[in-house]
Amino acid sequence: MRQFGDLPPEVFFKEDLLRVGLSLGSVDSADNPYQKKSYFIFSFDRTPIQEMHQRENLRAPEEIALIGGPHNLRRTIVSVRLNPASPYHLEQDQDGYLLRLEGETLCRVEFPPEPQHYRRTLRNGKAVSEIAPCIEWGYLIYLTVFRRCQYVGSDQECRFCDINANFDQQRSAGMPYTTVKSLEEILEALEIIAESDTRSQAYTLTGGSITSTLRGKSEADFYAEYAEAIENRFPGKWIGKAVVQALPKEELQKFREAGIRIYHPNYEVWDPRLFALLCPGKDQYIGRQNWIDRILAAADIFGPPCVIPNFVAGVEMSRPYGFTSVEEAIHSTAEGLEFFMSQGIAPRFTTWCPEPLSNLGSQEPAPLEYHLRLLQVYRGTLAKYRLNPPPGYGPSGAGQAVFSVSSFMDVLPHLSPMPLAIS
Repeated sequence: MRQFGDLPPEVFFKEDLLRVGLSLGSVDSADNPYQKKSYFIFSFDRTPIQEMHQRENLRAPEEIALIGGPHNLRRTIVSVRLNPASPYHLEQDQDGYLLRLEGETLCRVEFPPEPQHYRRTLRNGKAVSEIAPCIEWGYLIYLTVFRRCQYVGSDQECRFCDINANFDQQRSAGMPYTTVKSLEEILEALEIIAESDTRSQAYTLTGGSITSTLRGKSEADFYAEYAEAIENRFPGKWIGKAVVQALPKEELQKFREAGIRIYHPNYEVWDPRLFALLCPGKDQYIGRQNWIDRILAAADIFGPPCVIPNFVAGVEMSRPYGFTSVEEAIHSTAEGLEFFMSQGIAPRFTTWCPEPLSNLGSQEPAPLEYHLRLLQVYRGTLAKYRLNPPPGYGPSGAGQAVFSVSSFMDVLPHLSPMPLAIS
């Protein structure tokens, strides 16, 4: 913290929790119902479910809010990534919950309140929380309508991703994981949410990549059908975001016409060698340069601020392929940020948590220093090009941000979300 004195104190603990995970301890929801972890797309855990001997996966909150403590932390929302061996340990006392680091109390912790609709089911008996879970402290409804990916095997799967393996472990653990959520299920769940929910402001429409067809439809046609139905049923109620592959402009036009406002063609890692090694399916089916060109072309459809490719922050240093020094890794990703931001496109981050069921397997995450330096570079490059925080993520600023899987919104100046023009 002395070395990075220009960063908010909150981000040191947030980034460290995201990279090493959290030990849940004896947390119990019997007397204090809270929103449980939904495993909305990936596991984001440092430990497989079968090794969670205290059934942590069934008790974990979706997120935690860090508050107060010796560092006087402003309210900071952090996604929960389970690791029974983590030095960060949750404890329960008469006043609620404490977060300790190697026995030292860091701060008080709050859990997200359970949304009223989480207790409800669809007509077919499926829980609303399975079909349309909420994250980011209720800001975002996460609609993973296809819970597998057609990139399969080590020669196609993104090596850091456990979407297929997580699906298998959830089903093995007896969880009601729906492979393809029907359009009718999505609409019914959103109807129930709309009756009582006042916190959600956006939805993300996503799922695994479709390399051929799914239920007779291409990737664009499959996902755009959901978007069109949602926007027709709930016009203007939520900001519509789509996380799909880098698609040709004519395919993306289908999303724009359906009402999607924000497009996330997740780029993952900037370095050409690492892109081919870590994202072999994306490299084979689309190709790095084609992916970049399609990101830039998408700005003509959605507008540059609403094209937001994701970088998996830290995977640049994964073994055995990645950079061995923080300096090299930062230089590479900084080059990618410079390239995109110079053209008005501001990427975002997801802090890499090595998932044991991914192709990379269990290993040490990138050093905390890497993540802190990356936050400095991100903030500086955004300021250099006078760009606003990416839209669709709620407010920015320490103590205000709700985006929970990276601190990139926490380090930016506090700004309320800019309204998106509807055209």
